[in-house]
Amino acid sequence: MSPASELWYVYGITPATIDLRRAPEGVEDAPLELCVDEDLAAVLSRLDGEQYSPGEIERGTENVEWLAPRAVAHDRVLTWLSDRGAVVPLPVFSLFSTEEAVRKTLRERRVELRSALRRVDQGREYALRVYRIDAELAGVAAEHSPRLAELEQSAAAASPGQRYLLERKLDTERKKELHGIGARIAREISAALRPFAVEAVETRVSARAARPDAEGTLILDIAFLVDPGRLEELQRALTEIVTRHGDRGFRFDFTGPWPPYHFVQPSDDR
Repeated sequence: MSPASELWYVYGITPATIDLRRAPEGVEDAPLELCVDEDLAAVLSRLDGEQYSPGEIERGTENVEWLAPRAVAHDRVLTWLSDRGAVVPLPVFSLFSTEEAVRKTLRERRVELRSALRRVDQGREYALRVYRIDAELAGVAAEHSPRLAELEQSAAAASPGQRYLLERKLDTERKKELHGIGARIAREISAALRPFAVEAVETRVSARAARPDAEGTLILDIAFLVDPGRLEELQRALTEIVTRHGDRGFRFDFTGPWPPYHFVQPSDDR
């Protein structure tokens, strides 16, 4: 690979004091290097420009077998860096034509990058997704809805003919109520866990993401920036919530720590 055909692949921005000894290899098993400008450093690898031209990347991203190992390598580097301190993650395939172009970015975005590093240095990112399982929730929905509880009591006390009509109405009302119950539980979970985090960023659940799948219907997608000293408190609070709602219409997926993907851009949802 000649110098003229090189590209600088940047994984993220860190303080200039970062030590890359024992760092993992990056994309294409390339070693990691630093491009330092004053107190900031870009963590990068040098790649073949012909293999990573815009056309090659566009074709490659349509091929999972090509994309997957590169995305894994990108995340592996960022995870290693975040395990050792503050890092501002850059998107996969953040490519620069020259080292000077990298330095220029560090200079022009210095204030923003310093602020982002201070922000993410306060904790580690953890993610929580909560799913609504309608088949389970339907059986206990009356516990969350006085309206359904009243209909169930009326159906139980009715004559056989009336009971049939009331049970049909109850089934219809129950299906309508599930969405509202899920939304309310999602708000309660978010409110209960936010006090244990430095910040929280909630991703709005789109209509597409909310469609039922093998996991259920997604009702809450939230990331927390957690001071390590408060992680156990958050985990205990979450355990209480899971004990209360798990296997009763809801599933929980709590993961992390992750590189701080959700906390490097300005957010109004804190």
